[in-house]
Amino acid sequence: MSRIPYLSAFVFLSLILLSACSTPHGQPQKGSEAVAPNQVLEFATLYAQNCAGCHGPEGRGGASIALANPVYLAIVDETAVHNVVANGARGTSMPAFAESAGGLLTDEQINVITSGMFSRWERKGILDGTNPPSYSAKTTGDVARGEIAFKTYCASCHGSEGRGGAKGSAVTDGSFLALVSNQGLRSIVITGRTELGAPDWRGNVPGKPMSEQEITDVVAWLASRRMQNPGQPYSASNHAQHHYSEHLEK
Repeated sequence: MSRIPYLSAFVFLSLILLSACSTPHGQPQKGSEAVAPNQVLEFATLYAQNCAGCHGPEGRGGASIALANPVYLAIVDETAVHNVVANGARGTSMPAFAESAGGLLTDEQINVITSGMFSRWERKGILDGTNPPSYSAKTTGDVARGEIAFKTYCASCHGSEGRGGAKGSAVTDGSFLALVSNQGLRSIVITGRTELGAPDWRGNVPGKPMSEQEITDVVAWLASRRMQNPGQPYSASNHAQHHYSEHLEK
């Protein structure tokens, strides 16, 4: 009986044992070390860990607007997006993510998130041939005109007073307005929320896009409905008077 198969098996087993001995016992294998959180530079991972909870998987929208909306990315400036990711939006649920602002992300990681949004979800030329409104308001809004514009463009879905209707949610709800900034309202009015069936500024009334000033006025009217002290069943003055009365009774 030939001894060659036995010799081959012996050599093969020896090679396995030698390769196993090349790494000292108890030490991790090459490439098995976990990446430190501040060294993660993959867009998909950074977005999933920091953005998807509010803006939805793949930027498709959730509690907050869809970031993968090409109309939104055509309106907003990349620098503005970077600033919001880094420093948050005051008075809203959008936190600051930059280490310099108390967050956990490095400047390089914020650059990855910002540039990744545009490189993956932007569609060049999507607004060609249109006259899109500016991302930020250029004039002061008029509340009275805003109420008229709201009833013209928005009431069919959200109700004449913004308390909601068969096709749209309540946009004058105190909790909603307490969690969204004026710029956030403007972004929604301009870009819509396609994931919820809400059109952009061109589609509320067929053949009649909203003007720059009408958008600004609608935002002013919505902002005027924001409660000064949201979440309280009484005004701040009544609250102070109540504590003052209790103090006198003691």
